[in-house]
Amino acid sequence: MITVTEAKQHLRVMHALEDGLIQLYLDAATRHVEEYLGDDLPDPMPEPIQAAVLLLTADLYINRERQADRILYEGTAYTLLLAPYRSMAVL
Repeated sequence: MITVTEAKQHLRVMHALEDGLIQLYLDAATRHVEEYLGDDLPDPMPEPIQAAVLLLTADLYINRERQADRILYEGTAYTLLLAPYRSMAVL
């Protein structure tokens, strides 16, 4: 799992004032990736999945006030990083 310290390094945040907020976004990003992939995340987490979680965490942190029609997490890098790990259920 990704730690707050690792997320802060990715975000280039050097203070502890927003650790709780960063943890919230990290947890939300991790949960979203699990739901997107259709399974629990493996431990240890492969680097592409780690990168996708960090990308989504950063998007949530940087764009925390955004209220637009744009979906934050559907970036090309995010989708390409997770595609090989996505579980495709047959209905």
